[in-house]
Amino acid sequence: MSTPTKTRISPWALLLLLPYLALCFPSLYNRMTPDLMGFPFFYWYQLAWVIIASAIMLVVYRKLKS
Repeated sequence: MSTPTKTRISPWALLLLLPYLALCFPSLYNRMTPDLMGFPFFYWYQLAWVIIASAIMLVVYRKLKS
């Protein structure tokens, strides 16, 4: 009978928590100003995190793949 192995979470995988934490509390970014090209802060902040989260996932994928 084999003993179960403990799995460790890579520090790179912890980067995946950043987008979650940044968008988890809407009361922090639920405001109109500053606007960007006519879009209220609430909308462009979330859209910016879509792009940032994609970049983070790419970095984590490449680091964990090797």
